This record gives sequence, C-alpha cells and structure tokens, in this order.
Amino acid sequence: MAQPAGELARPGAADILKLLAPYPGRAAMATRIALICALTVFVASAYSTPEAALSAYIVFFLNRPDRVTSVLLSAALLVLVTLVIGLVLGVAIFALDDPLWRVACIAGLSFGLLFVTSASKLRPVGATLAMIVGFGLDKLGSVPFGEVATRALLYTWLFVAIPVGVSICVNMVLAPSPRRLAGRELAKRLRAAARGLSEPDDAARAALTACLRDGEAQLGTWLKLSVVDGSSARADIPALRQAVSSTLAILVAADLAAREPSARLPATFAAPLAETLENMARMLDAGGYPVEIELALPGSTALPPLVRLVVDNLHTAITGFAVVEAAQEGDAAPSAPAPTSATPAPKPAGFFLPDAFTDPDHVRYALKTTIAALFCYLLYSQIDWPGIHTCFITVYIVSLGTTAETVEKSTLRIAGCLVGALVGTAAIVFVTPALTSIVGLMALVMVGAWLAAWVAFGSPRIGYAGFQIAFAFFLCVVQGAAPAFDLTVARDRTIGILLGNVVVYLVFTRVWPVSVATRVDVALAALQQQWQRLTSPAQSGARRTQAASAMAQYGAVQQDLALMHYEPSWVRPEPEWIAERRDVLAGFGALEGPMFLLAEQRPGDVAIDSWLRRITREMPHSQAAVASKEAAVAHPAPPEPTPDDTRAALLKLGEARLTQLEHAASDDAAKGLATHAPV
Repeated sequence: MAQPAGELARPGAADILKLLAPYPGRAAMATRIALICALTVFVASAYSTPEAALSAYIVFFLNRPDRVTSVLLSAALLVLVTLVIGLVLGVAIFALDDPLWRVACIAGLSFGLLFVTSASKLRPVGATLAMIVGFGLDKLGSVPFGEVATRALLYTWLFVAIPVGVSICVNMVLAPSPRRLAGRELAKRLRAAARGLSEPDDAARAALTACLRDGEAQLGTWLKLSVVDGSSARADIPALRQAVSSTLAILVAADLAAREPSARLPATFAAPLAETLENMARMLDAGGYPVEIELALPGSTALPPLVRLVVDNLHTAITGFAVVEAAQEGDAAPSAPAPTSATPAPKPAGFFLPDAFTDPDHVRYALKTTIAALFCYLLYSQIDWPGIHTCFITVYIVSLGTTAETVEKSTLRIAGCLVGALVGTAAIVFVTPALTSIVGLMALVMVGAWLAAWVAFGSPRIGYAGFQIAFAFFLCVVQGAAPAFDLTVARDRTIGILLGNVVVYLVFTRVWPVSVATRVDVALAALQQQWQRLTSPAQSGARRTQAASAMAQYGAVQQDLALMHYEPSWVRPEPEWIAERRDVLAGFGALEGPMFLLAEQRPGDVAIDSWLRRITREMPHSQAAVASKEAAVAHPAPPEPTPDDTRAALLKLGEARLTQLEHAASDDAAKGLATHAPV
C-alpha cells in the first residue's frame, strides 16, 4: 500500500496523457459546463451586458459534480455578491470623484476581504469577492457621472447573476443527483477491488491506492445531500453509510492481496469474490444497493495465515455490506486516552479558523495579495494601458497561502494561459470571421469551454491549467455582444494575465515567503494521532471512518511534500529535513494495511502503538514524536506474539516492512554522507 512519499514531480508528457484520460462522469461534467457557458454568453449578448467573458468564466466556479452543491453554491455566491455590491455602492459615494480615495478604498476592502478569505470558511469564494470589489471600484472611477455609475454597478451584479441563474436552471435539469454519484463512486471502488483480486498488476494496485486516498468525506457529503434533494430516503442512509464503511474494508483487504505475494488469493477464491464484487457494483450503478448477499467459498482453514485473513475479512465485509451495525454495550462511551497537549479536545467549529487572530500569516497573505493587485492596478492606470487590466484580476485568482502552492498554481496558469491564448487567437483568425450570428459564437464558446472543463474538472494536479485555458480563451473570443476578431484585445489580455502571474511570483517568493513545510509536522502529528485512536475499542464503523480519514490525510501530506520542489531554494527546507519527513510518511503508508486489519481483528491491539513509536522516533523535534512519546506512557511495550497465527502473520509483515524502510533510510543516509565527504 505504501508509495514513496513526495515523488509527485512535475507531470511529464506521459503523465499528462494519463491525467487527461477519461473516467466515468468526466465527459458529462465537461458537457454541462460547456452548455452553461454557451447559454451565459447568449443571455449576456442578448442584454448587451459588459464583461461577458468574465460571466462565462464564473461558471467554472459555480459548478460541482452534483446538482445540490452546484445550486447551493450558486445561490450563496449571488447573495454574497449582492451584499458586496451594496458595500461598493456605499464606498463609492465617498471615493468616486477622488482617485486617491478610490485607491485607498480598493486597498482597504481588498485587505479586509482577503484576511477573511484566509482566516475563515469564506476561503472558496473570498478572493473572487475581493476581485469583484476592486474591479467594480476601478470601473466606477472611469464613468463620467452618477447615473452611469449606478448602471455600472447593476451591470456588475448582472455579470454574476446571469451565470448563476443559468447554472441553477441547467443543473436542476441535467446534473446528477448526489445519490447517483455516491453509488457510482462505490461501484468504482468495488470494481477496483475486484480487479486487484483477479488481476493484481501495477494498474490495479494504482487504482486501489487512488480509491484509498480519496477517503470517505465526499461520499458522506453526497449521502447527506441526497436526503436534501429527495434522491435517497432517510431510512436508507444508515445502510448506505455501512456500505461505505464495508467498501473500505474490502479495499484494504484487496490491496494487501494485490501487493503482498504471501497474501495472494488462489483462483478458486479470487474468482467468486471478484464476480460477487462486480455484481454488487452493477446494483449500485443501477441506483440500489445489495442486501442479503450470499457468498459461497471453499474451506479456508488450510490456507496460509495472511491469505486466510484476507478471505475472512472480505467475506465479513461483503456479507455485511449494507447491514447496519447494532450498538453494543459500552459503545456509547468508548474508552479513550485523556486529552493531552498533543491531542487537544476538539473545539466547536465557527466561521473563523481557530488561529484566525493569532497566526500572522493570515495578515501577511492579505497584505501581499493587496500589494500585488495595487501594483498591477497602478501600473496599467499610469501607463494608460487598460487592455492589460487582466493582470489585476489574475492576482486574486493565483494567490494562495503558501509559496509552493502559489508557484505551482502560477506555473499551471501560465501554461494554461498560453494554451488558451493560442487556441483563442487561432479561433479569431480562422473561425470568427466566418461567424454570422450569436449561434455561431455560442458554438465556438461551447467547444472551447468543453476542452477547458475536461482539464479543469479532472485531476487536481492540472486542474488550474484548465481554469486558465478557459479564462484566456473567453477573453480572446468573447469581446462583446457579437462575434469579433480584434487581435489587439487578445494580445493585451494575454499580456495582462502573464504580467499578473509574474508579479504574484515575485511578491510571494520575496516578501514573507511561507513554506509548505510549516504544516507538514502538524499534519504528521495529526496523522499519528488518527492511527493512535484505532487502539481505542469502538464499533467497526467508527474505526473504519477513522482509518479512512487517516488514509486520505496521508495523501494530503504526500502532496505537501511533493509541492516543495516548487519552492525557491531560499524558502525550501534542507534536503535532510525533507528526507526525514518522507521516511516517516513512508512508514505510515507501509503499515496502513497491517494496522487497519489488526484493529479489525483485535480492537485495541497495542502493537499499533509500538509501530507508531518506531515510525516517528527518527523525528526527535517533531510534533509527531511528542505525540508518540506520550503514547508510550500509556502503552510502554507491545505484547509478545500470541498463538493466533493470523495476528502473528500481521505482526511479522509489519516488522518486515518497517525493517525494509529503515534499511533503505540508512542506505540513503550513507550515500548522502559519502556525497558530502571531503576529497
């Protein structure tokens, strides 16, 4: 199950082709986005509202795979924009006639909104609101008198309201329900497990890893939303939640069988299990879920211990797939370790983050982004080149909390900008002159939006590039209420996008740079605590949910370590620091399967504590090491292996994987010393 941590380098040509490969629902999502963009351009053209290109681009922020989230997000954004427009109107009364006051208001409102963006739950849309406020005040400064200013604010509201209205209408008709998406995702995972059992090749193992890294959070959200829109009966939700929990157990057992030769299932077991999983997947695809599953397998007593363990776990998870677990005595208040400094009691969630007013990085993020935006604003205002105003918009779109994320996003957006500008310019030269009506422009927008959405709503590794392809393409092609082919507009807007990316890169790498390393130790400590909680006896559903969260957290930490290669040398930590964290993360990954199966077999098995202390002991100053030392007080030493041969086999497997990782780390350290030894 383990993968080398931090080895997600910049995708090459072969990797990009894999990331662009189709998957169930990708084409439908791209088609829905393209249709909404085309209809948005049609409505904007019919009413001659300005900035139709931005209206089409906003569509990409309003839509999600399911219809409920898409509709709620669209409605929420419209409410927020309405409030923001009211705020701008109030500010404009004092700042409209004075350029100095206008710049001061843009700076103040930008800083405030960006601070709230960084320090609260407004993060998904906060930067967009800051951009709308600044852009709206800028446009108001160019109008000759008050009535036109009022009309400009109305148009600003309309260029958000139009895509919101179109998105809601189209999603209500075409977007899939949350229940359908949940069933399709569970079916995909069951098919990945079936393939891992019957054809345990590299592709099957990669698919299993991807399913485990996805976690259960999105599935849980879809199940909740399915009650809201009526696609699931409330009485079905407990059974569906149990199905999600059982699917995790199936994936872990199949992953162990696919990766460990000593756990490989004979064909007499693999074939009926794989066939049963395929049948279950078909039921889920059809909108139902399997119950009362009968599974006939040969006797397993003569199998090797790990094979028997896999078979028994698969049999239990499949036959109890959607059977709601009954509460057991004592489960209402399971024993848990007393809260410590490493495991603080959870605080009630609020609008602001716990560190909103104590972490200076929130203020610094808001200040850096505002400085970059004001620089771009003053630049194109002073040189009287309004065509490159897209640099101002780009700053808000690109800036993120850490240097690594900002540089990665800027890199993807520059690549996407060049692709989108190239496609848009080619369309202006070869296609737009032949267009004679708004229908032709809609068709052109739909084609470009479909290609951009295919990239944007695929893998997160290249998703930002898809957003920028759409941004650059729309700015080139949608120049007004009718087809137009002014290459100067396309040139200026492309230059503005590239300029905004460069300014953000310089500011975020030189002014208070924030390394992604600041959250790696915290995340590793949280990961250690998540696995630690498996030692507290509880119902299997609670344990599985905890394990699923830990497996998803592993992927997040792995991505953070991979992002470090985007950081400049003066921001990135020392190679030794990165190597230590990679080794610790690899240890967690290597023992995910054994720890999960050990907890399933013997809830509260303290061997897990021993493994966790061994994983984190190489990080003497990390938060994970502190948590591990405190865990050692509660569980000073692991017990001796018992006659239970399946448990003994799991312990042996865990020890072998840890020993292999320790030897590899020692070899790497020896090579590093040899490399730096004086000649």
